[in-house]
This record gives sequence, structure tokens and C-alpha cells, in this order.
Amino acid sequence: MTRLLLALIALIALLALGDAAHADPRALWKIISEKCVPNEREYGQPAPCSVIDRAKGYVVLKDLVGDTQYLLMPTVQVSGIEDPAVLAPNAPNYFADAWAERHFTIEAAKRDLPRDNLSLAVNSVYGRTQTQLHIHIDCLTIAAHDAIANNIAAIGDQWARFPVKLNGHHYRAMRVAGETLDGVDPFRLVADGIPGASKAMDRQTVVVVGATLPGGVPGFVLLDSEANVAAGDYGSGEELQDHSCALARQ
Repeated sequence: MTRLLLALIALIALLALGDAAHADPRALWKIISEKCVPNEREYGQPAPCSVIDRAKGYVVLKDLVGDTQYLLMPTVQVSGIEDPAVLAPNAPNYFADAWAERHFTIEAAKRDLPRDNLSLAVNSVYGRTQTQLHIHIDCLTIAAHDAIANNIAAIGDQWARFPVKLNGHHYRAMRVAGETLDGVDPFRLVADGIPGASKAMDRQTVVVVGATLPGGVPGFVLLDSEANVAAGDYGSGEELQDHSCALARQ
């Protein structure tokens, strides 16, 4: 199959996804299982996905929303943050994989973004439309970036309420040191570190933000919030991301 034909397949699939994702909660899984994986297996090109890592079991797909937003998703069916598979022994560290693939967002932004401009987000059951786990890889909003920068010294190594609201919602925060997320699984840190979270993973939304910690140490700020549908909070940490990446233009 020619590269041109594969490119056309990718474009058609993505255009279809734009409408189908709102109507079909399995649209992302269909893109993975019916397009990306078969195309990579048969032709060596994973269109419409940008990459497939068969060894680690994930794909990266450009989201139609925004210029810089990408999605990392398992190549097996995992419904979302509530799926027992994310907390299973020896579960893949999809957040670590997503951070390693942030170069797609950087390349799309057409500038070398510092780590504190970049974020990963998983929405709660109530804040998403798809039933396939997907980690949003994109820039932070300017407001979230500034709030974290201004309060970085107040964030400790245990979960505690973030000092200010983010996009009008309360979040918990903790920090972890390290250049990468290897050996650090935010799903597990939420389940084990926040009282009651392990039994209410469906209501959790998790955001991971690259950071430079006090003393110049590279690390991350982890954010967690819990959906409260009755109060109009659907647990969508994606709200802290800017799919137009205004930070790249500052």
C-alpha cells in the first residue's frame, strides 16, 4: 500500500472520529483495533495512529481537537481510570509512556517547550465520552501553569489540598522527584494515598504536570480531583490543558 493511500486512510478515519466520538463511546477502540493495529501489522505503518509500541502495548493518536493534543491508549481494551486493569499487579505504567511520548506535542507546538508547560490528563467516568482509556498529552493552560509555579513550594510529597482552586475546582496535589515517571504510577499513588479513592476510582480525575521542584530538581506535580456531578463538577482534569497551547506563544 502506498504512503499516499495510507495518508488518505488516516485522514478519513480521523474525520470519521470527529463525528463518531460524540455518538459512539467505542470510537477510539475501533480506531485502535480496526485501523491502527491492522495497518501496522500488515503495512508497517500505524495510520491513523502516529506510533504503536507493540512491546509496551500502546498507541499514540493525534486528537482532532487542537493543534498539539495527542492521546496515548492501550492496544487492549481498558475502559478507563475505573478499570481494575490499571491497578493490577504489573500493570503497564501508561503515564510513564505518555510522558515519554510528549515529543509529539512539542513538535506540533514548533518550539522546545520546558517540562512545566506540559501535562498529562485522565478524566473521570463522568468527564469523558469514550470507553477506552486515553491519556491526554498537551500543554497546560496559562492559568494552571502560573498557579502551580506560584505555589510549588507549598506542595509536599503527600497528598494535600492545593492552595488555590484550578479552573474553579478544588484539587489535591503532591510532588514526586525524577526526570521521568519510570517507577512512579499516578494511578497507584491516587488509589493508595487518598482515603476512599481505591473504591471510587471512577470519580477520580488525574493530571500530571512536569515541574522543576525547589532546589532545581526535575520532577512532577500530581493533581487529583473527584467528580461531584450534583454540584456540576464532572471530574475532567483535561480542563487544565490548553489545546491551542498559548504557552508556546509566550
